Amino acid sequence: MTNPLLETWDTEFGLPPFDLIEDAHFAPAIEAAMAEGLAEVEAVATNAEPPTFENSVEGLMQTGSALDRVLGVFYNLAGADSTDMREEIMREFSPKLAAHSAAIYGNQALFARIEQVWLARDALDLTPEEARVLMLTHRGFVRAGAALTGDEAARMKAIKGRLATLGTQFGQNLLADERDWQRTLSEDELEGLPAFVVSAVRAAGKERGADGPVLTLSRSVIVPFLQFCPNRSLREEAWRAWVARGENGGKTDNRGVAAEILQLRQERASLLGYHDFASYKLETEMAKTPEAVRSLLMDVWEPAKARALSDAALLEDRMVADGVNGPLQAWDWRYYSEARRREEFALNEAELKPYFQLEKMIEASFACANRLFGLEFRPLDVALYHTDARAWEVTRDGRHIAVFIGDYFARASKRSGAWCSAMRSQRKFPDVQAPIVVNICNFAKGDPALLSYDDARTLFHEFGHALHQMLSDVTYDMISGTSVARDFVELPSQLYEHWLEVPEVLQEFAVHAETGEAMPQEMLDKVLAAATYDMGFQTVEYVASALVDLAFHEGAPPADPMAEQAKVLAGLGMPEAIVMRHATPHFAHVFTGDGYSSGYYSYMWSEVMDADAFEAFEEAGGAFDPAMAGKLEEFILSAGGSEEADVLYTKFRGRMPGVEALLKGRGLAA
Repeated sequence: MTNPLLETWDTEFGLPPFDLIEDAHFAPAIEAAMAEGLAEVEAVATNAEPPTFENSVEGLMQTGSALDRVLGVFYNLAGADSTDMREEIMREFSPKLAAHSAAIYGNQALFARIEQVWLARDALDLTPEEARVLMLTHRGFVRAGAALTGDEAARMKAIKGRLATLGTQFGQNLLADERDWQRTLSEDELEGLPAFVVSAVRAAGKERGADGPVLTLSRSVIVPFLQFCPNRSLREEAWRAWVARGENGGKTDNRGVAAEILQLRQERASLLGYHDFASYKLETEMAKTPEAVRSLLMDVWEPAKARALSDAALLEDRMVADGVNGPLQAWDWRYYSEARRREEFALNEAELKPYFQLEKMIEASFACANRLFGLEFRPLDVALYHTDARAWEVTRDGRHIAVFIGDYFARASKRSGAWCSAMRSQRKFPDVQAPIVVNICNFAKGDPALLSYDDARTLFHEFGHALHQMLSDVTYDMISGTSVARDFVELPSQLYEHWLEVPEVLQEFAVHAETGEAMPQEMLDKVLAAATYDMGFQTVEYVASALVDLAFHEGAPPADPMAEQAKVLAGLGMPEAIVMRHATPHFAHVFTGDGYSSGYYSYMWSEVMDADAFEAFEEAGGAFDPAMAGKLEEFILSAGGSEEADVLYTKFRGRMPGVEALLKGRGLAA
């Protein structure tokens, strides 16, 4: 059987031939690519020539290209359009791929060559980028356990394999709970819901083949449902299903999975000589230490909690006026907060939403990129992995820059949330390669598809990540695009959100879906005035999650993560009517992989910078100041991980920021 994954892709821009790829192709392609990659690594490790940067570090970089290509396709499809076979392949190959990585980093001959080049670095006349790549390569081997031998090396390999299996299991359990729960709604239960919510649940029912409208656990469906459903008992039912993801008992329960992950992470850190996993993980981030992370989070926690408690009292008064006795509950907050927003800002989500059409917001994100960086976007008629996905060629001055793929709608086969990934990263070595960048969202379908203001911010956020990938201009793909410190990676994405709030952008692109008229100035003023509304709630639910994540990885791991979660929240004085944004059993950021473990704080760490960075534009003459846009591209977006994050930011801004701009931006400043 010919396998298109292993053949040369004679397609436009080297896109994967999605129309030829079948699920049955993935397992043999991954097996073959792993074998090829290990043979390539062994050739570098056993090279008879003395170790040099070229034959060892660059040699290593030229291995594994077939595997990178296959996995670039597979992982994107596994997250965006899961099937039973893809899930089975994930379960089968997660430990195999972990073992594959361990075999490379555990190759003593290879590490010896890297070590020799490292020790001789001062005499090698390396470019700054080469020196950076050498440091990162050597550090990566050491932190992966390359210096371990004997039983310790074997144990590290076993830990990595088990963690890979558990991370896959956690994500698939969560997807199963989200996919399997649905609540058919009667026509009576649709009363009081605005048209866009009714449209969303009808579309969800159609997508799932149900007889009638269906409430699902997709955030783009359930959040507006909780905002507008006047039936309190139905809100409670929906909310409890939403927060119970991953802790429903049975084979999809994630509580035991999380506990084992935490134990193994601590053992991994101990083998490498670290006191705890947080110390190991944060060593390479901007924050450096758990103490620095906690300091930032607590600086924000107290003013956020004070605002949330003040808001809770106002919402409870509204509830009592409605004739509902008892304290405000978590399933009440969004409903009464929406009512308060309508009254205080005369803003009605149902009236606002027609001004945020998905098509116009995509157009707006492209237009801002054009004004800032000169990028142009041409739709492509190419085969993709799902009918919802679409592609554009990105050019500048007629030169090909990237291919951008957008996949915006929620479906049962797609994991929740929104993310950006690269099927192929930018590089110049060993050959010039333009990136293929993907944005995944989970918006509700409609005709036309309408977004909430938060949805529109999400679209801009993920496109900010995409710009980081598309504008990358480095030699080596290991430092390309978003290959930066975790607490720096969110800077471009969160910064780009600010352009949605630029009045001239809203005036041009926030046009009514039916009339085509621009958003009235009065409404626009209200939208901008309400930008920090309910920020106490939003900040508390986020910071609580970040502090629980940090506590999980500091010191000895908890035997019972749920008890530790409760202890941390009690110590913080968590407002009763607010829960963590991501409770432990569905905290995918932290437990489906190591990416955000001890690192969920990074969104706020980056927000300190993004608030300060946008102030730089405002100080320089406006959101589209060309000189600042040039500096942003030169020192942040094109630089990737070519230098330390604080060095890059200081080159852009002239200094590092304080927390003041963040508090001001969130409306939490005293």
